[in-house]
Amino acid sequence: MTPLYNQLPQQSVSGWGQYPKMESVQIAVHSKRKIRELFSETKRNGLDQYGLITRGLGRSYGDSALAEQILHTEHLNHFMQFDADSGDLTCAAGVTLADILDIFVPRGWFLPVTPGTKFVTVGGAIASDVHGKNHHLHGCFSEHVSSLKLVVASGEVMSCSPQENAPLFHATCGGMGLTGVIVEATLRLIPIASALIAESSYKTANLEETLTLFEEHDNATYSVAWIDCLATGKKLGRSLLMLGEHESREEAVKEEQSQESALQAHKNGKMNVPINMPSMLLNRYSIQAFNTLYYHKQTRTHQTRSVHYDPYFYPLDGLHNWNRLYGKNGFVQYQFVIPKSAGLVGMSRILEAITRSKRGSFLAVLKAFGPQNQNYLSFPVEGYTLALDFKISPGLFEFLDELDRIVLDCGGRLYLTKDARMSEATFKQSYPQWEVFQEVRSQYGADRLFRSRQSQRLGL
Repeated sequence: MTPLYNQLPQQSVSGWGQYPKMESVQIAVHSKRKIRELFSETKRNGLDQYGLITRGLGRSYGDSALAEQILHTEHLNHFMQFDADSGDLTCAAGVTLADILDIFVPRGWFLPVTPGTKFVTVGGAIASDVHGKNHHLHGCFSEHVSSLKLVVASGEVMSCSPQENAPLFHATCGGMGLTGVIVEATLRLIPIASALIAESSYKTANLEETLTLFEEHDNATYSVAWIDCLATGKKLGRSLLMLGEHESREEAVKEEQSQESALQAHKNGKMNVPINMPSMLLNRYSIQAFNTLYYHKQTRTHQTRSVHYDPYFYPLDGLHNWNRLYGKNGFVQYQFVIPKSAGLVGMSRILEAITRSKRGSFLAVLKAFGPQNQNYLSFPVEGYTLALDFKISPGLFEFLDELDRIVLDCGGRLYLTKDARMSEATFKQSYPQWEVFQEVRSQYGADRLFRSRQSQRLGL
């Protein structure tokens, strides 16, 4: 039998950062049965010769969903069961977070953990073990997943949970699709009385004040800070810290004037970036001007407002294809975490390196993390995480290598879902359970079939 790689057309594919790009065979599946058939005949169809990785909506930034062969699962997008008493939802892995919000917010339910975009699949959220603005209290996405079903390399469907096939569960959550194909999951939604968030925002003078406020408000359900990463001197790390709580129905009705609108789901944004913009538009001066204007948009030290969940959690989702703003060469999102003990000193060192480099970032988002979980490659450890966007330009990777050294020196690590260029040595030093992860992969034959450009770069 001729390998699938030689039968199907190739297509140029990239992650959300549009870097790197590679030619890849695209394999679409519409059922769990089709995946099982493909895997049970890998020797005949040649899947194992080139390896493959699963891809949902392609919102991981770098090369974690790039491979010689890509298995698309967005068509596995049906709901299976919902328990209105407990909030337990069982769905196929291709269901998106936007799908869940569309259907369940009007019924009074919300995601227990959500990243900064709703345009990711449930399978992708598990594979990346995504976190949100409430990690310090409620952990990662996987900690609200009671079970999942995984098609392993042999074609067998494995049921996994913290109690059943636990090592495979902990390798799959945060495992970047390298253990098998997630086809189904059960997660627990949380009850809400309204779609509105009571936001309380603080304008800080510097990084020390920002971190102090994070500590003082560690009981807030949601917290996130935007940092002016080009501010220097005594203004280093000046920020807008935004706290949030779900509003009560009474508060929402008072704001919206009706019971119906109190639980209104999001509306898809109509703005779109139709083409890749000239990269020269993003430069030190335009970014500095934006940062200054954004910081001063809040005139008071502290203010409150009521805001719909959509702009609070997903401010960039209203602008479709916003990644094109960085031009055809793309960009790298650099997200790291450092332990709380290194917080102020370590974060100051990194911000000072950024200001010296004059490589600003429109997006500079700071969050507090709670304790790490049991998953072998999950990103968060207790401390602080900062996410930054840098357009691809000469000298960028050498600069990021410099930041890597500071992060490692502080005992931190980089986020695999955002990574596009981390070295194998940096990865293996900062993810000490990578060998346990590899042992689980080997046990189920995953290392012979599932591989991505990222996994090969990192020595997995």
